[in-house]
Amino acid sequence: MVKHQPLQVYERQLCLSCLTGIYGCRWKRYQRSHDDTTKWECLWSFILFCTFSLLLVWFYFWWEAHNDYSEFNWFLYNRSGEWSDGTVPILAATAAGFTYIAFLMVSCNCSVAVILHFGFIGVTVALLTTAIGVISVTQMWGEEWDVVWISLQATGPFLHIGALAAVTALAWLVAGQMARAEKTRFQVMVLLIYLSVLLTLYFIPLSITSPCIMERGSLKAAPAIIGHQGAPMLAPENTLLSFNRALQRNVSGLEADVTISLDGIPFLMRDRTLRRTTNVRRVFPDRQYDDASLFNWTDLSSLNAGQWFLKDDPFWTVQYMSTSERWSVGNQTVCSLEQMLKLAAKSKSSAVFTLRRPPANHPHRHDWVNLTLDTVLRSGIPQQQVMWTVDSNREMVRNVAPGLQQTSVQKLPLDTLHHKGISRVLLRYNQASAQDVRLYNENNISLTLYSVNEPWLYSLLWCSGVPSVSSEAPQVLRKVHYPLWLMSPDEYCLIWICTDIISFAVVLGIFIFQKWRMSGMRSYNPEQIMLSAAVRRSSRDVNIMKEKLIFSGVVFIRCLDCHSDGTHSLLRIH
Repeated sequence: MVKHQPLQVYERQLCLSCLTGIYGCRWKRYQRSHDDTTKWECLWSFILFCTFSLLLVWFYFWWEAHNDYSEFNWFLYNRSGEWSDGTVPILAATAAGFTYIAFLMVSCNCSVAVILHFGFIGVTVALLTTAIGVISVTQMWGEEWDVVWISLQATGPFLHIGALAAVTALAWLVAGQMARAEKTRFQVMVLLIYLSVLLTLYFIPLSITSPCIMERGSLKAAPAIIGHQGAPMLAPENTLLSFNRALQRNVSGLEADVTISLDGIPFLMRDRTLRRTTNVRRVFPDRQYDDASLFNWTDLSSLNAGQWFLKDDPFWTVQYMSTSERWSVGNQTVCSLEQMLKLAAKSKSSAVFTLRRPPANHPHRHDWVNLTLDTVLRSGIPQQQVMWTVDSNREMVRNVAPGLQQTSVQKLPLDTLHHKGISRVLLRYNQASAQDVRLYNENNISLTLYSVNEPWLYSLLWCSGVPSVSSEAPQVLRKVHYPLWLMSPDEYCLIWICTDIISFAVVLGIFIFQKWRMSGMRSYNPEQIMLSAAVRRSSRDVNIMKEKLIFSGVVFIRCLDCHSDGTHSLLRIH
């Protein structure tokens, strides 16, 4: 005897079939829209990543360029004629843009529409301004990009560990994205990109070189420090007070910039005009744009060379000065070369200066070298304490004053240096590699690099074996009694291997955990939900499941008719 099922059972099965068809259609439409959304997410993530990477390089560049902020401001002054700290707005804008883009990177899990609405304009502005900044620096201050590669020798081992930690932590997001992805091709692409980056970081220490990865017994004596313009962060540049402040910091030498006055007196002045470092605008307003060499020594002696320092506070140090120190600073005058040489002779310090040739209409256009040489000999400083950098008439100078240390400010071949009798070389710090330093040391050529103002750069040059450096911050470098870091090759190799092993173990554990966590969700679809409910669940459970699947506003749906074309007639019951 056939036992017929109750009407409620058929009704339930029909209703479940309808729900499965309806929700399945909506599920497929959701999957198609989700695929489109994923494409937009990938494109948006790529744009964010590119912007973030560019800003990261830009931010790192300006962070490491701190050694040359003074040079940058002086460069801007020569172009605009007005002194200002141009690094402040650049750093503020870079920090704000970097923080904003980093926030958007972290917020990638939010809705794409929301992120695009609030972030598109900001990202576009950040990308364009950073690109313009990079191009401008490349065109106007291109040699400064070398600071990035030089700084990597000091920060490379630590940046590697930080980058590896960040990519290792990124494994959580990558593994989760792969576990949720429906397309195998997308999974493979994401996995290959991630593994390529990870493996690159695992083996990149093979290309990292640093002078500070060396045996401690091979470390040479600390480089001697020469005060460039004295101690210009503590007192007005190229003044007697500045040189005295440098000597108080136990510098081994003094360096200055020299110009010839209208009546043939060599004096110290870095700029072409007197506007920045004197009160020429008030004393000689009609001549404030004239070349500094077109003033006679009487006029130069009447100018104040210290008030500008108190007013502009170029290194943010005035606030730490006492009342007496401010009075001393405010009463400085233009210093002559002879005054500086006598001070160096008294302190038994070396003296080095760069000489600017007078303009074409100057009365001493042709005898500028003789005037400077006479000043050196008249000052009474021992010849061996003077580094002579003027290349013009060098042979004549060698014959008249054979004791002067002939110094080149150009990177010349060794044969040329020996032929000219040059025993010292004065170069910018980015112009001499570690190989050049070794070559100069092996051939008894003393190398001096300028301007070295940061402890990390001083430490790096110390490990490289540089004999001496010229600095605008001798008070800072004198506090560096040992390189900031120094490790043997075996120690670095051990750190490298341990870091890679720990990273690999963490990444592997994250992928296994994410696969286990997401394994049951990848095949989770409405058909399975409804069939499972029909077979295993009670009537009450099925009703609850239906209520969860039906969209808002519908409390219960009863199937009236299921047509052959797959459409359904529904009745809403309240």
